[in-house]
Amino acid sequence: MPARNTLTLGTDRALYVGEIPATGWHCHASPVLLMGLSGRFAVHWGAGRVETCHSALVDAGVEHLFDPCGEVVALVYLEPDSAQARGLRGLFGQEGGVVVDVAVPVGARSAMEGYLHHFDLPALLRCPLDSEVAPLDPRVVRSLHLLRHPQAGRVARGDLASGVQLSASRFNHLFRAEMGVSLRTYRVWSQVRLAMAGLAVSPRLTDAALHGEFSDSAHFSRMFRQTFGMTPSSVLKPLKKVTLLA
Repeated sequence: MPARNTLTLGTDRALYVGEIPATGWHCHASPVLLMGLSGRFAVHWGAGRVETCHSALVDAGVEHLFDPCGEVVALVYLEPDSAQARGLRGLFGQEGGVVVDVAVPVGARSAMEGYLHHFDLPALLRCPLDSEVAPLDPRVVRSLHLLRHPQAGRVARGDLASGVQLSASRFNHLFRAEMGVSLRTYRVWSQVRLAMAGLAVSPRLTDAALHGEFSDSAHFSRMFRQTFGMTPSSVLKPLKKVTLLA
């Protein structure tokens, strides 16, 4: 399967297919399914733990290092409030923050590409997702809409809290309990996603930084590296196609 370096972004999910360099240590606000499409890769986490595998699920907030070992990979990110991500919480609770060789074998290229681009996790995973998930607190739902669709720049934490009649500290507690990550971590994640969506309009990283409400490209670069363990130029410049899903 040849590398194509494509990025697909939806409201509550994202897919990268292609080649990337080995990352530094990082963690993000979204669970991710890592898949080696042409061979095995290595994932490091915890106190010296390392596995070489064909696939791995990494929970949100888990610090890890991903070494593709030169293989073509697929990275499936699920927003932590999505039904699929919430359906993984039971699995992570049983198995820990990283679950290796959790996906079915790659098999036929056309079938696997179809599963990936339709984000069909039941077809991709060996284990079933939990279908009995509690709905997200509506106060967090409202804050997520504001974070993902800023109308006039960055939304202050105090405004998010007061908008749902909570103190800032109480809102932080509620947000982490519902999303599994802190508001600060998710805010950075949301901005980085907005920046990457901007690449569908302009391939310039400077324009992407402004689209993501970052103060400048240097700020965007720091936050991207913190989020993905790579510089934006190393993974975004080689992109051949960016697709935004309705």
